[in-house]
Amino acid sequence: MTHAADEIAIDVKGLTKSFGGREVVHDLSMQVKRGSIYGFLGPNGSGKTTTIRMLCGLLTPDSGEGTCLGFDIRHDADLIKRRVGYMTQRFSLYQDLSVRENLEFVARLYGLRDPRGAARDMVKRLGLSGREGQLAGELSGGWKQRLALGACTLPNPQLLLLDEPTAGVDPKARRDFWNEIHALAAEGLTVLVSTHYMDEAERCHEIAYIAYGHLLVHGTVEQVVAQSALTTYTVSGDHLQEVANALTGQPGIDMVAPFGTSLHVSGRDKAALESSILPWRDKPGLHWQHAAPSLEDVFIDLMNRSKDNFQ
Repeated sequence: MTHAADEIAIDVKGLTKSFGGREVVHDLSMQVKRGSIYGFLGPNGSGKTTTIRMLCGLLTPDSGEGTCLGFDIRHDADLIKRRVGYMTQRFSLYQDLSVRENLEFVARLYGLRDPRGAARDMVKRLGLSGREGQLAGELSGGWKQRLALGACTLPNPQLLLLDEPTAGVDPKARRDFWNEIHALAAEGLTVLVSTHYMDEAERCHEIAYIAYGHLLVHGTVEQVVAQSALTTYTVSGDHLQEVANALTGQPGIDMVAPFGTSLHVSGRDKAALESSILPWRDKPGLHWQHAAPSLEDVFIDLMNRSKDNFQ
């Protein structure tokens, strides 16, 4: 073990889960440090939610073992659940209760000593002062999200699970939400989050990419980009669609994708890629620049590869 046990929030080995004869998660092992924000990415139906639920004893694996917050995920599930806040995609509070009533209800549900005081403090923390009396159903998407996050963290959990928490929320609300998540992590809360947004992935301390039940890569964003071994060029200039059509599917070229007013051309076989782009390098009106692969380049490449591998 590289870390002292109390630094590790989650430590699991060989988790496997099938539903109706179909394997949804295959032989997954990973560690999550306390106080870190760990992002799960991958195509829909790839096993992210199943993985997150197994990591914290909400779902029993068919095989494999591990601990969450120091408790055994198989035998101590009830002890783990009491220390976990879970926020699903769907807004799960009462639409026809006010902000304050929702928070007081949650505080009473968890047996907090002073439900009114706890709700009052959370309203202040969420920046909802002045909106306490507003019905939850009348809040905008971003404020609903903040309220749901407040309700999740009211009982002071040690681990927070967020399943695509900002789907359908505007960029400013998403940024505010993530600022709050970072503030909570700085206080020692461990956060597991599944997301489709690259900018959110880049805000996680570590990320894991799961496709068709297999954990393909994990580590910091820098490590994941470095491991990809992709060579990437950014091409700008005229007739980019013509360039894209000509290069797609050529030897050494694994991906051609438009990014704004330029193209990203990437591949893992550097020599073959260089040879395929050579005829286009000196074309007038085109500007070629060697670039570090973006996280999005890496994930598009992983997605394309995993589709081929697991079909």
